[in-house]
Formats: sequence, structure tokens, C-alpha cells
Amino acid sequence: MPINITMPALSPTMEEGNLAKWLVKEGDKVAPGDVIAEIETDKATMEVEAVDEGTVAKIVVPAGTEGVKVNALIAVLAEEGEDAGAAAKADAPKAEAKPQKAAEPAPAEKPKQPEAKAEAPAAPVAPQKSTGGERTFASPLARRLAKDAGLDLSAVTGSGPHGRVVKADVEAASKGGVAKAAPADKAAPAAAPVKGMSDDAILKLFEEGSYEIVPHDNMRKTIARRLVEAKSTVPHFYLTLDCEIDALLALRKQINDAAPVKKTEKGEAPAYKLSVNDLVIKAMAMALVAVPDANVSWSEGGMLKHKHADVGVAVSIPGGLITPIIRKADQKSLSAISNEMKDMAARARNKKLKPEEYQGGTTAVSNLGMFGIKDFAAVINPPHATILAVGAGEERAVVKNGEIKVANVMSVTLSTDHRAVDGALGAELLAAFKRLIENPMGMLV
Repeated sequence: MPINITMPALSPTMEEGNLAKWLVKEGDKVAPGDVIAEIETDKATMEVEAVDEGTVAKIVVPAGTEGVKVNALIAVLAEEGEDAGAAAKADAPKAEAKPQKAAEPAPAEKPKQPEAKAEAPAAPVAPQKSTGGERTFASPLARRLAKDAGLDLSAVTGSGPHGRVVKADVEAASKGGVAKAAPADKAAPAAAPVKGMSDDAILKLFEEGSYEIVPHDNMRKTIARRLVEAKSTVPHFYLTLDCEIDALLALRKQINDAAPVKKTEKGEAPAYKLSVNDLVIKAMAMALVAVPDANVSWSEGGMLKHKHADVGVAVSIPGGLITPIIRKADQKSLSAISNEMKDMAARARNKKLKPEEYQGGTTAVSNLGMFGIKDFAAVINPPHATILAVGAGEERAVVKNGEIKVANVMSVTLSTDHRAVDGALGAELLAAFKRLIENPMGMLV
């Protein structure tokens, strides 16, 4: 029976992607695990593996096609012993849809999306309903096994990254006697999208021929959509204070001067080189641990209190930005944070980050100090409840004990989701951050 190969969902939020390249052609035999295509999302380029064994009977969506919807038919696979020509001519609805998957992420760290429960073992498997009518995120193999076993995936708790249901979860659910889930409650209708001026109205404001239209790529579309969602659904509240960073700059120099030398392809280089931003990441993570009521995410069903501080860091890349996440930053050394950040920033610019490396997190840091920006307010990236905007460190006149002195001062602004972190709690968090920045030796113990 012909098997449909469909556009995979490479992340919980993916709605469409670009089919960048086919690595197989019609007539090629494939086996489970073979890389058959490359898919471009708004953030990264990922490989797609075959799930089933067979022969590529027909490529439906050619390489280079943009805006392919998730679960759209992209190719047809003929099973072993089946005539490929007949499979290619088979009606798509009669073929068995078996979505493909990207390579499973390494299981070392398993961050959860905020709608999922905190880290849970693979077994026992407890029933779980999808909230708000969202589809369950699962690997293609898990979907097929669940279908064969008569299980509803919404009744299975995923133990994979971001709560993804994997093979082990379905097997555990089958052994545990989990029955078919009851039909999910009808989702509430989505809010009407916020609309601005129409394209025609905008174009009429400018003389014809005085501009050129540059089409939006997927990244810019996603950024625009998420910013509109964030500002229209999250009640932002802002808190600003100044931090003296003379002690921090002195400690940074001392640590960098003491860095051991290692051999690289380009010769000898320090094993690490801390930036001010590395220290900011560490201080924000430790501040969230010190003020656990602020280390949260808002959901309609309840407040998610996180056990660790996963700090996202805004990185500018061509055409937009991305926020790679330093997982458990509160537990990592400054040198580990620095090297991890440099690696992820480099891969982010080449669109080589995996979804689990930039999705989720408990807070974020956005630093424009290197551009000379004194202070600004950043937009919260849900499901985060906070984001810290960091300005430039500069020499300013400060009053100490009735005397005017010069100090290096850095202004920071904390944006909070007022539903989760109100003014007093945000002030407590920012005060804890300031104590660590102004007394940085506390980040070394």
C-alpha cells in the first residue's frame, strides 16, 4: 500500500516550511533513518529522515518550494514488493499518511514547553489533555504505534523534548492499559487577528516607483506574528534601575587574564573569554533562583514554577533575530556559559540551531549596549514572564557619601508579564540582579 510522506512538524509551533532540497530521487530505495530531504523553517535548516522502508515512487513537492504547510503531501513511498509506478498513480487520500521526522534530539537535557508538566519520567504514563485545542506533538513512529494500538495521543504524556510523545511513551501507555481518550473539549474560537493598514492603503501613500517591495521571508513573518501576539495578549510592566559595574569589569579582567591557553586550528588561544553579557546571563539566572516566585510562566490553567533558570539570549542574525537558550544557567560556570553562548551564536547565524536549542526557556536577556544604547524596553517572548533589556556601561557622575564620584554605570529595564510577575515581585527580582552585578564574586561560589 502506498505510503504518503508529509511535511513534518519540526517543532511544536511550526506551521509551514520550505522544502530546500531532496537528497533522494524517484526510484531510489530508502530505509528507516535515511536522510531524504532538508527542510528550512523560519529559524533553522533541518534534515528529515525516512521512517519506513521502500522505494520513492513520486516526489510531489519539488525542491525549492516555499511555504509548504505541515502535513501536506510531499512524496509517495512504495512499500517493499509494491510496483512504484502504480504507487505513484495511487490517489493520495487512499495512501496511508505517515509523517516523517527530523533526527531525534540528544536526550541529555529535556526542556519542557510551559503547557507541559515539569520534567517527567517516561513511565508511568499519565493521561494528559491538550489545552486550548492544540495538537499533540509526537514523533511519526509514536503516532503510527498509537494508531495501531487504538490510543489517542492526547491521553499520553510525552517524555521527549518539549513534551514530545516518543515510542517509549506509547509502549508504556499500551502496557499500562491507557484507554482511548475522551473527545477533547471544543476549543474556544481564536481571537480575531489584529489588522493594520491594508497593503493598498500603504502603497497609495508613496509615489509609484519611489520604492521596491522586498517579500517577507518566513523568519520575518514569524517575528511579526509573535510580536503582535505578545503585545496584544501580554500586559507588559516595566522596571528600570542602574547598576554600577566597576567591580564586575575588574573581576572579568582578572578571570580572563587567568584563562589557560589551549591549542586550536588557528594556533594558541585562551580557553575562554568572558563578556559582560556572560556575567549578565549568570546574574539573571541566579536572581531567578533567589526569587523563585518570579521564575514562572503564565498559563490559564495555573502558574508554572520552574525548577531551573533557562536563559534565552537575543542574537541578531540576517533578516531577524533568534534566542538560543542557556539551559540551567544558574548551575553553570561563567566559562561554560561563555563558550556555550559563543557556539550557539555562531550556529544561530548559520541557521544550524536545533528547535530545542531556541524554544522554551524561562526568561531572556536582550543586550544592545554594544551599539551604545543607554536604555530600552524589550518585548516579552511568551511563554517567558520576564525579559531583561541591557544598556551600555558608561562613566557617569554618582553621589557617594555626599561626594560626586565617577563610576561605570549600566542601566537595565525588566519587562514583566503583569499576570505572573507584578510590580513588587519584579522589583525584588531586579534588586537581586543588581546585588549580583555589583558584588560579582557571589557568582563564583
